[in-house]
Amino acid sequence: MPKITRLPFFVYPVSDMARAKAFYADVLGLTEIANWDEQWVEFGMAEDDTGPALALSSVMTGAEPGAPGAAVALESPDFDAMVAKLKDHGVAFALEPMETSVCHFARFHDPDGNPIVLHRLHD
Repeated sequence: MPKITRLPFFVYPVSDMARAKAFYADVLGLTEIANWDEQWVEFGMAEDDTGPALALSSVMTGAEPGAPGAAVALESPDFDAMVAKLKDHGVAFALEPMETSVCHFARFHDPDGNPIVLHRLHD
């Protein structure tokens, strides 16, 4: 029986790759792990990251940057410091940081309006 064995990447369409790369690298602190002609760029947690990548595409047909739908969630062990860093970079939160019985989370958008969830699971 065929089965799915891995989730290799999530992808967001972007309108300005240079701006998007600066946001994901400089603001979020992710590491660029692959780049195909500045049209498809993948980010991970480190250079040797083999987990799911976050891909940015300036050539993805049929998808518009910022379209409503799914969101990628990024885990941060220092949730409050990451919130402060995002605010220092002028990031506005669509859902202000909050706490539930199992986690901390907040929602914001990248420069193209793609949704991102900041998350920290309770110990």
